[in-house]
Order: sequence, then structure tokens, then C-alpha cells
Amino acid sequence: MNKITQIKSKLSSHFEEYLGQFVYGGIDGSVTTFAVVAGATGAQLSSVVVIILGFANLIADGFSMAVGSYLSSKSELELAHKNKKQVSEDERVPAIDGLMTFLSFQLVGLVPLIAYTVDYIFKLELNNLFVISSALTAMSFVGIGFLKSYVAHTSRIRGILETLALGIIAALIAYFVGVFLEKIISG
Repeated sequence: MNKITQIKSKLSSHFEEYLGQFVYGGIDGSVTTFAVVAGATGAQLSSVVVIILGFANLIADGFSMAVGSYLSSKSELELAHKNKKQVSEDERVPAIDGLMTFLSFQLVGLVPLIAYTVDYIFKLELNNLFVISSALTAMSFVGIGFLKSYVAHTSRIRGILETLALGIIAALIAYFVGVFLEKIISG
């Protein structure tokens, strides 16, 4: 194998390893941020509250996920060293795992908030923000589902449908919890 082929092989291997972290962060980012949007909508909270809660979730939960990813990868390496297992030079770097998780959480998790943020900044006063947010989020679920199936080398359709179903279920739960709590609190 020549040097260029070795470099391509190494890059491809790392790309797939870190793409897994990107998919992990992206799925969680879109699901949890959209759950905030759906819950707030179900509770009939204002768009300003959706934006505040959404961005608070996006930043804090994204950081938490990144730290969890970093610590998990670091623990795996430490355990391998403790058990004197051979650690290859291709081993993932915990800091990069955490960074990929954080970046994807932020990028994909921002999608459910785009309609609300654009509406607020440009004072559009649109009435169908939740529908727009739902459509944008569904598209991000489709993209992440495709990436997930690419990484796992599984059926693209199955990967897309699984991720879309997960997102829909999480959104429905959050929405109806919001509706339920709003009725209890409002009396």
C-alpha cells in the first residue's frame, strides 16, 4: 500500500468513527430541542419563552452531552490501559469525541428553533411557527437517519424511519405533557 492510500484509509476510518459521534449528538440535539419546542407549544407558551427555553436547552444539554461523550471515551481508554490491552494508534481521541458531539448537538439542535428565532428577529408574526419548526426538524431527522444508516452500514430507509419515528414520539410526548400540565396549572 502506498503512502497516499494509507492516508486515505486512515482518514476514512477516522471519519466514520467521528461521524458516529456526530450522529449521536445530532439525534439528541434535534430530539431534545424539539421536545422543548413541542412541550412549550402544547402548554401554549409564547414564542419568546420557546426561544429562551430552547436556547438554554441547546447550550446546557449540548455541553452536558459533550462532557459525557468525552468522559465515556476517556474511561474506555483508561480501562484498556488498566487491563493492558493493546491500544492502537487509530484509537479515538476523547476530546474530539466530545467536540463532535457538542458541534452536532448545536448544529442539528438549532433547527427546531430557526423558525421562532427568524420570526422574532424580523418581526414576521407568523401564525404557523410550530408547523414550520416541525417540518424543518423532520428534515433534520431524515438527514441524521440517513447518516446513522451510513455509519452503521444498514438500510437507509430503515435508518430514516427509525430516527423520524423517535423524533415524532418524543415530540408527541412533550406536546401532550405540555397540554396536560397547562390544563392542570391553568385550572
